[in-house]
Amino acid sequence: MYKKRYQSWRKHFDFLLLDLFCLHLAYLFSYLIIFKGQNPYGNTFYNNALLVVTLIDSAVIVFYQTFRNVIQRDLFKEISITVKHSIIVALLSIISIYITDTTNYYNRYLLLLMFVFYVVITFTVRCLWKLFLTKRATNGGKRKLFIVTTESLMETVLDNIRNKNYQRYNIVGISVIDKDLKGEYIDGVKIVANSDDVYEFVCKNWVDEVFINLDQEQPYPTFLVDMFEEMGVITHIKLFNENNTLGRKQFVEHMAGYTVLTTTINYASPFQLLVKRLIDIVVGIIGCVLTGILTLIIGPLIKKADPGPIFFAQERVGENGKTFKMYKFRSMYMDAEERKKELEEHNKVGDGLMFKMDEDPRIIGFEKLPDGTTKRGIGNILRDTSLDEFPQFLNVLKGDMSLIGTRPPTVNEVQKYELHHRARLSTKPGITGLWQVSGRSDITDFEEVVKLDTQYIQNWSLSYDVKIILKTIKVILKREGSM
Repeated sequence: MYKKRYQSWRKHFDFLLLDLFCLHLAYLFSYLIIFKGQNPYGNTFYNNALLVVTLIDSAVIVFYQTFRNVIQRDLFKEISITVKHSIIVALLSIISIYITDTTNYYNRYLLLLMFVFYVVITFTVRCLWKLFLTKRATNGGKRKLFIVTTESLMETVLDNIRNKNYQRYNIVGISVIDKDLKGEYIDGVKIVANSDDVYEFVCKNWVDEVFINLDQEQPYPTFLVDMFEEMGVITHIKLFNENNTLGRKQFVEHMAGYTVLTTTINYASPFQLLVKRLIDIVVGIIGCVLTGILTLIIGPLIKKADPGPIFFAQERVGENGKTFKMYKFRSMYMDAEERKKELEEHNKVGDGLMFKMDEDPRIIGFEKLPDGTTKRGIGNILRDTSLDEFPQFLNVLKGDMSLIGTRPPTVNEVQKYELHHRARLSTKPGITGLWQVSGRSDITDFEEVVKLDTQYIQNWSLSYDVKIILKTIKVILKREGSM
């Protein structure tokens, strides 16, 4: 799922909040120095003035576009813009004081000292924040970008992406479709595919986004766009012919100096993703507390039934192929993964794309008696009530998973995926999701799972998540299968 980017101040809302924090910090230091440790918020006139200055500072940031190209600015440019911004805010603040005829209520030295502090603190914080963002991007925060272009454009495209992408992308490879240059390098980036094996490269390597920039003489790459869309890969196409893109989820934006048409399985605004993340954090904290309580109760029962760890951790595949450790209360015996190979013939889901079987002997406490009846144990109880899923709230809190999403597959399962199966990995995995509440363990057709997961991604909204949460509660209370 694609996150649409805001422009101007909304794009750098983090810098706006930091600037306002610096403004208040400058006021705090100045007041304590001028009035020798008195309460900086005990004077109504100064409180009102601080509110006015805060509003002025916010307005200047928005209309003056203070953060335009903020990531690319060098130190000299940054200090220059910081000083200019501070002077404008100071002048407007002084004008507002004269207009309201309240000059006699304020200490001029405090105002002067405050704006000196503001320049120093703001400049320092901006530089430190940019350094943090740069390091975060370097340590895995970049999106993996695959470029599809022609021989005549490849150098220009590569330069533009590198110089104008705000360190957003890590270029994983280039495909030149009008000449076989596979294996060669251009400015340190390997040409990994030609027109015949673009499909093969994207299938074998995880790619977050694709940028297509072709000569106008080249036909519109309908096949490529269809293929990437089927996989759930975000695709940016330099605008030259929109006739073949009608009906897709698409929008025009700017990328590395190009005007591009972006197509994606679905997209979400930063505000929507912020709300979803805040919900995940709140629910994740509550879930972790409940998990701690449940551990005190469930832990001894698991230990008694089968000595070993209380928790089970397994490597799963998340959004865009990123792997992480997923946690559960252990509901199976210690050798469950080894015994899984012996039980493949009983798998209700064909092709090994998922594993489901009735009367799984690996579940702790489960036993088939001589008379044909079965004995159920603590493992069955955990799975039937979905209590084994509670440790995943830690994954939600960490950001590996979301409360609602697609279920994360194992690494081995993903290796067997076909092209269209990858679409279900284009969003963050969840503890519960659409296919779980549409039948849960009763669904044995993996294509139906993919269909429901894709349906969720294509129609995602915050209200859709709420509906799934309510359905999940209903399904758990009715004990219709297991998560």
